[in-house]
Amino acid sequence: MRQDIQLVLVLALTFGLLGCSAAPEGETGSSSTMTDSLDPHSFARPDEVRVTHLALDLTVDFDHRILEGTAALEFEGEGSELVLDTRNLDIQAILLDDGTAADFSLGEEVEFLGRSLTIALPAGTKSAIVRYVTDPSAEALQWLSPQQTSGGKPFLFTQSQAILARTWVPCQDSPAVRMTYEATIRVPTGLMAVMSAENATERSPQDIYTFRMAQPIPSYLLALAVGDLAFQSLGERSGVFAEPSVLKKAAWEFAEVEEMMDAAERLYGPYRWERYDLLVLPPSFPFGGMENPRLTFATPTILAGDRSLVALVAHELAHSWSGNLVTNATWNDFWLNEGFTSYIENRIMEELYGTDYAKMLAVLSRQDLADTLEEIGPEAADTHLFLDLRNRNPDDGMTAIAYDKGAAFLATMESLAGREVWDDFLADYFSTFGFESLDTERFASYLTENLLDANPGLADKARLEEWIYGPGLPSNIAPVVSGAFDEVDRVAAAWAEGATAAELETAGWTTHHWLYFLRGLPDNLSGTQMTGLDKAFGFTTSGNSEILCAWLTVAIRNDYRETDSALEDFLTRVGRRKFLKPLYAELAKTERGLEWARGVYAGARSGYHSISAGTIDEILSWSG
Repeated sequence: MRQDIQLVLVLALTFGLLGCSAAPEGETGSSSTMTDSLDPHSFARPDEVRVTHLALDLTVDFDHRILEGTAALEFEGEGSELVLDTRNLDIQAILLDDGTAADFSLGEEVEFLGRSLTIALPAGTKSAIVRYVTDPSAEALQWLSPQQTSGGKPFLFTQSQAILARTWVPCQDSPAVRMTYEATIRVPTGLMAVMSAENATERSPQDIYTFRMAQPIPSYLLALAVGDLAFQSLGERSGVFAEPSVLKKAAWEFAEVEEMMDAAERLYGPYRWERYDLLVLPPSFPFGGMENPRLTFATPTILAGDRSLVALVAHELAHSWSGNLVTNATWNDFWLNEGFTSYIENRIMEELYGTDYAKMLAVLSRQDLADTLEEIGPEAADTHLFLDLRNRNPDDGMTAIAYDKGAAFLATMESLAGREVWDDFLADYFSTFGFESLDTERFASYLTENLLDANPGLADKARLEEWIYGPGLPSNIAPVVSGAFDEVDRVAAAWAEGATAAELETAGWTTHHWLYFLRGLPDNLSGTQMTGLDKAFGFTTSGNSEILCAWLTVAIRNDYRETDSALEDFLTRVGRRKFLKPLYAELAKTERGLEWARGVYAGARSGYHSISAGTIDEILSWSG
């Protein structure tokens, strides 16, 4: 049937049957300016008509920075309308499966959400094809010039999470809606396309790439990248794509991926996505990683040369169970995604590198959580695990609360129930809800029925309501301590008591030791102290992005101007929001720093993804 409706579309376009059925601009028809869905960030009404399969046929146009083509949608349900999410898409025509042009209308623009696309469905209609063109400024798409890549060729990548899939695909853009998909992507000569699906590992001589995702996924996991790419295998089920100049380094850094997969399977059951590959993107990628199924998108800032930052890979792999396999139903339930994943990440790292290593990571996580609680306010509603993000950008909920408070809750449950019991519960949870989306209330009910009620007294100890619907941190939080960091505390104390930096005993320290040390430095340091630290440990010239960012934050706080050149280079070269946000925020605390930051940002902003740029715009009160 999918080939048939594509053929019908071609014939209809050839004979001019399409293009005249849309409501006039501004007319909303039966569409609503507010969402009628249970998901406050989607116009879709999947309880009436639900998309089950997507077939894309798109041409990638770097000259005009657009994707152009069709989205064929198959759906089920008894409703008379299919409601999709769109944002700045040029909807040119829609054809139904009987070959007739569809009646459709676009709703009014709503901040963050875009416009609903409502398609009238005659009885018996099971599919429709939407012909459309993306906007050059589509927020999910970053178009990189040859000068912005290591290989000197243009590059495109998408970032659909949280609600940006609608800026490049008309879809039911809610994590509650899962669909299979296939795609045909036409690219310029010499470039390669990859997606969150089955991928070829060699370039197509016809410059046409086809894809298939047999497992149903939510729209935020739709992903596409096009560039000068090469592939190297990491094992039977894994490999890495990257620009050729980066590939060898990336393959060495990720050599332990197969061991991570084995460890995760021992803990939580089979990996159900067939392959786990990674794509190393150019440095403008706004996140550390994005868990697109079968193909994690990763920042090059984790290529430290010593495998010290591969916890990020463990995190994205963990999403293959939490998030991708069992998905949060709305963005209010985001903690079900990231809290579980952060907890599983730590368990994977413990399996591979031991308890001491995992405890260091857990302590750093708790520090991040403490910083966020101080920033937001410990009694604020945004410190609840379950959030209320109505009429807000769902990105507002992507804080350490979801990640680190969520992980702390699961670690607390482990300590109360016992590791073996807790692991069995989680494995059953992933098996029970595989390829489903569920909300916080449903999870709480499942936890209560299958664990708390089965273990007398555990419900009172768990304090579930307080964790999920209350602010701050409950007093029953499981403590985390690291003996390895006791050593760092002793070294820091010796330095505070007058030892020179050169005299400090730091042999064998990992990235995590150094981060703990840098985070623990006093707020006010003299120029002599800063110079001594930098001379002894080479922080300003560090090739480790985590250490460099932590050091530059200390330098800004203490007006250590010797790092200005390195800071400007880092802010210009790296687009990862995790690093940009604290650096710009620290700069913005002083008049001189704010002026300097705006000067750097004026030149760097065009190289940032819209997600990062939006955050920094707000910090710097940027108006262009």
